[in-house]
Amino acid sequence: MTDHRSFFLDESLHDYVIAHTTPADPVRQSLTEATAAFGPWARMQVADDQAALLSALVSAIRPTLAVEIGTFTGSSSLAIARALPVHPSAGRLLCCDVSDEWTAIARRHWEAAGVDDRIDLVIAPAIDTLRALPQTRWWTSLSSTPTRLATSLTTNNWSPACLPMASGNRQRAVGRQGSDPSVDDADTVALRELNARIVADNRVEVVMLSVGDGLTLVRRI
Repeated sequence: MTDHRSFFLDESLHDYVIAHTTPADPVRQSLTEATAAFGPWARMQVADDQAALLSALVSAIRPTLAVEIGTFTGSSSLAIARALPVHPSAGRLLCCDVSDEWTAIARRHWEAAGVDDRIDLVIAPAIDTLRALPQTRWWTSLSSTPTRLATSLTTNNWSPACLPMASGNRQRAVGRQGSDPSVDDADTVALRELNARIVADNRVEVVMLSVGDGLTLVRRI
C-alpha cells in the first residue's frame, strides 16, 4: 500500500492529524485500494486529509462549477463532487484527463458514491478543453450569471487559459506542491518552477499549505 503520509510532518504528528480528521468512508477506502494497484503511480492520489480539506473548501465556496485538471483515479474529484451545492442550484464538476484507464476507476467510484451525475469527464489535453470552454453552451450559460468557480489544478501548467478562473470569488487549488530540496528529478524540478512562477505573478495572491503533499491556494486579485 502506498504511504500517503505527509512528508511535512513526522509520523506521530501525522497520526494525530489523521486521528482527528473525519475518516475515509468505504467508497474512498475502495478507491485507495484500487489505486494501489498502479504501484509507484499511486503516489499521485490525493491523501485522505487533503481530500477532506478540498471538501471543506468546496463546501465553503459553494461553486456553481468546479474544474479539475488531472483526475487520475478520482480521489480529489470524489471529494469535490460530494461537497458541491445541491440547492438552490446544483454545482457541476468538469474533469480533464487523458487516461481512460485511470479515469475508469474514478467513474466506478463516482457511481458508487452517487455523484456521477454531477461530473462531466473530458478525455483530451486539458489546455484544449479549457480553451474551448468559452465556446460551449453550458459554460456561456454559467458565465452569464453570478457564478463561483473552484479549480483544482494537479498538473504543472500555469496557463493564461486557467488564470481567469481564479478571479473574484473564484479559487484555484494546486496540488502536489511538496518539494524536497534533496530531490532533483524532472517532476520535482517542474513543481519548483511552477511554484516560482505562481508566487512571482503579481496578478494573484497565494498561500501554500503543508497538508498532504502540499496544496497551494491561488486567487486572482
